Formats: sequence, C-alpha cells, structure tokens
Amino acid sequence: MAALRALRWRRRLPGLGLRRLLGTGSPEERPQFPGASAEFAERLEFIQPQVLSGIPVYRVMDRQGQVIRQSEDPQLPKEQVLKLYKTMTLLNTMDRILYESQRQGRISFYMTNYGEEGTHVGSAAALDSSDLVFGQYREAGVLLVRGYPLELFMAQCYGNARDPRQGRQMPVHYGCRERHFVTISSPLATQIRKASVGAAYAIKRADASRAVVCYFGEGAASEGDAHAGFNFAATLECPIVFFCRNNGYAISTPTSEQYRGDGIAARGPGYGLLSIRVDGNDVFAVYNATREARRRAVAENQPILIEAMTY
Repeated sequence: MAALRALRWRRRLPGLGLRRLLGTGSPEERPQFPGASAEFAERLEFIQPQVLSGIPVYRVMDRQGQVIRQSEDPQLPKEQVLKLYKTMTLLNTMDRILYESQRQGRISFYMTNYGEEGTHVGSAAALDSSDLVFGQYREAGVLLVRGYPLELFMAQCYGNARDPRQGRQMPVHYGCRERHFVTISSPLATQIRKASVGAAYAIKRADASRAVVCYFGEGAASEGDAHAGFNFAATLECPIVFFCRNNGYAISTPTSEQYRGDGIAARGPGYGLLSIRVDGNDVFAVYNATREARRRAVAENQPILIEAMTY
C-alpha cells in the first residue's frame, strides 16, 4: 500500500506548481475523516495545552459593586435585587448555625456554602420554576430562592420527625418534588449522568419546554461521570445547563492536583458544548449567563456549560 501511494505521488509531481497556485482549499483536498472537522497540516506540530491565554471571566460589576457596562445590567427591579441580597445573607446565617451544630456534635455532617452564595441565588433567579434541578452538596441557596422553608432545612439536617425523608438521608441531602429539586446523592457526579442522559433527554422527547440544570463542583468534574454526561448531552442534543462551581479546592483537593488544563469551561468545546466562564461572586453576571443559557437550551435543545469561578 505504501509503495502504491509513492507511485501515485510521483505521477502527481508535474502538477505541483499548478496546485500551489490554485491552493489546497478544494473539497477533494480537505480531510474527509468523519470523526473531526479540520484542515491538513504539512508540519509536525503538537498542540500545546497553554497555547491560549485562558478563557475570559465574564463579569457585570467591578470589585466595588459598580456596573461596568450599562448594556450588561440585567435591569432587575429593586425589590428583586433586595430579595437576592436577603437570600444570600440568610443562606450565610443558616450555614453558620448548622456548621456550629455539626462541630458541636448535634448533627453528623454539614457542607457550607460560604463564598458561593452568588452562584446559587443568581442562577436560580434566572430559571423557570418548572425547570428540573439536580444539585450536589452546595446548592441550598437554589432551594431558598424557590421558597423552601428554613424549618425543613433544619429538620432534614437533624433528621427529626419533621424531616420529609424521615431521617433516611444524610444531612444536606435535600430534595423537594414540589419545587422540582431532585434529592441529592452522596457519590460525586452521579447526578450528571442522570440529568443529561435521563431527565434532559426525556424532557426533549416530551417537548416540554423545560430545562434541566445540573450543579456540580470542579472536583466532581474529575469523575468519569462528568465526561460521559457531557458527551451524551452533546450527541443527544439535550436541553441542559451544566453549572460548575469552581472554588479552587473541591472539598480538600486544590485544582493544581486535579487538572493541568484551563479549568472546566475549556473542556466544553471538546464535547461540542457551548461554554462560558463567569465571575461566581458577581450575582448579575451569573444571572445573565444562566438566563441566556436556559433560553438557548430550551429553544435550541443545546447543552451549555457554565463555569462559575468563586472562593
């Protein structure tokens, strides 16, 4: 086969000058491989992992809370902005009480949401109340936005008689059918496959005009379930928003020990996902990104990956 190729190549040599003049952009000179969309290259060159400066972080406000570009201001009513602020402070207060309860031995387990309040509240405010939410450990703010009462948060963590799960779940493993919030599962990243392959595809088949929003941390993105979920969502064209909270440390492992690439958003294009990186401490940026992602997911059956940088 190699000898036959060499013979054919020699026969083509006289026409090389003409081909150079005409260029190699004709359809017959482009790669015909079904597995990728690319052009031929005549130089041996490996793609460097840090060839780009990094995906930019979308923001609306500066560090002093001033809107940078008025065109990006979501123009939310004052009452709604106050509600977002009160929800974030309420979540912070609840965290302190329950975390101290865990340290005192009153409850067995707790995961705080410190520094990530904006990711919960900003994203939840941009969703429709019928959208299905799959959470992990740090999405209590999403339930607060949807009206989940404080009494039930406390009852679930303490596992008392008022706990809707009757003490059969670990603390912070919330769930609420009426608020379309799927009960949290302990193993990391299992919700990604359930959300993308199961729920989002079922919603697409039912043409229900709803979206699925799947929350996870950058630590869960290191699990194989994340890669499978991204690929299935893209190939099946599911109406899902993958929302990654990147706080830099997962539960206890820094990102320097988790990956060498440019965060989680950089993985999206490799799977065919629309991707964006936002300032997770900027509630308006999170709101804008989630609202547009949700719109595209429902209107175009387009899976989208949001990476919210926070700490």
